[in-house]
Amino acid sequence: MKITSIIAIYGLFWVMAAFLVLPFGVRTHDELGQEKVLGQADSAPGNFDPRKIALRATILSAVLFAFFYANYFNGWITVADLDLTTYFSH
Repeated sequence: MKITSIIAIYGLFWVMAAFLVLPFGVRTHDELGQEKVLGQADSAPGNFDPRKIALRATILSAVLFAFFYANYFNGWITVADLDLTTYFSH
């Protein structure tokens, strides 16, 4: 696998992981006992920390990419394993 492919696939894993970890640990202003700004949505986060989200996404994407990379070389799950038409044709 080329380094450009590794970077691109890891980037996809990172974006997916960022969306997965985004809602964890976030609390609203009401839950934190903070005052809201006039016109602010009730669901707006009061403790949003992008550094924490980036760190969590980096760790999760590294683990997921490690499994992907190991599967790429060891061939645990191949395209033939994902072909469901062979199971329903009998």
